Amino acid sequence: MPGDGDTFAIAAPAVFDGGDFLHEHCVLVRGDTVQQLLPTQDCPSGVDLLELDFGTLAPGFIDLQVNGGGGRMFNNAPQLDTLECIQEAHRNCGTTSLLPTLLSDTMQQQQAAVAAVRAAQRASNPGILGIHLEGPFFSSSRRGAHHDRFIRSPGEEDITWLCSLQDLRVVLTLAPEQFTPAHIEQLANSGIVLCAGHTEATYLEMSSALNAGLSGVTHLFNAMIPMTAREPGAVGAALELDTLWAGIIADGHHVSAANIRLAQRAKPAGRLLLVSDAMATVGCDEDSFELYGETIREQQGRLVNGEGKLAGSAIGLIQAVAYAAGEVGIPLAQCLRMASLYPARVLGLEQRLGRISPGYRADLVHFDDAFTVHHTWLAGQRQRHR
Repeated sequence: MPGDGDTFAIAAPAVFDGGDFLHEHCVLVRGDTVQQLLPTQDCPSGVDLLELDFGTLAPGFIDLQVNGGGGRMFNNAPQLDTLECIQEAHRNCGTTSLLPTLLSDTMQQQQAAVAAVRAAQRASNPGILGIHLEGPFFSSSRRGAHHDRFIRSPGEEDITWLCSLQDLRVVLTLAPEQFTPAHIEQLANSGIVLCAGHTEATYLEMSSALNAGLSGVTHLFNAMIPMTAREPGAVGAALELDTLWAGIIADGHHVSAANIRLAQRAKPAGRLLLVSDAMATVGCDEDSFELYGETIREQQGRLVNGEGKLAGSAIGLIQAVAYAAGEVGIPLAQCLRMASLYPARVLGLEQRLGRISPGYRADLVHFDDAFTVHHTWLAGQRQRHR
């Protein structure tokens, strides 16, 4: 394992630097930081060189919506060892950093989840970038697999607590119609990235929320009002309002390939990104898990609860990249940016993550033509897969 001052190099047939594919190049790394990107033939002699004879080396993936993995759910045990287990499972999917995501739950569970993320930060875990609180301030009619006993309107205590989380990167998914514009502005001014989801918001309500500080949309097309002729709804707003970024679940079950293509054409470059919405089955051999006291089962690649509703996904980001490139037809370079650079921008980390470039953290993924992950590096630390 490289130390703070150790220098090493990785050569690959194809290196995607975040903008372009470079052929027969190597990445020179010192400690946890990329030092240089240069043709393999120019790699300095005497440097420890790993020569990859197949596949692509790309920036490590960044997943903004990870509910579980490795057989564990963050809601069920919001503590540090759960985060470490989930993180390890998603390394197998090319994800080097992520936002652990807490589904709608009690204030007590929210506070425990925040404490777990703070513990990860104290442990200097570079792969836990913050926290995503998905709910509980939703429309009950669009709650999806979130349990109705936790869905509620925000109170002043909630607003005050959320605004106190300024030591963390926080993404909050909310139904805009449940908040006043003043509260949305207050939350945005505290540094929280606000996203609409599980919502009955109209186009006008979405537009008003955008003006107050809303910046994105969680799992576009899912759990929101669809577009109709006379009411664009949340979907229409997400597609038409250029400054809103949108996460999308490319698993072949949540959104049709045609709708992903539509979103890709409608959104400006950099505003559509891939998320997994992954649950506990990712990275393990189990096909079921418990959430809210009920069993969620995987059926032909779909996770469903007892009501037959989709309950998150069974994929990691490498599968999303593969689907977006192969089934949807988005160019691979764009798919890779949707899984790395664009999520980094959402969190304000695009000067440190999402590229292979001098001064960037050495977060890397090596995968083959079948989208099988073989190696990842997190802050220069290598892990072999498969």
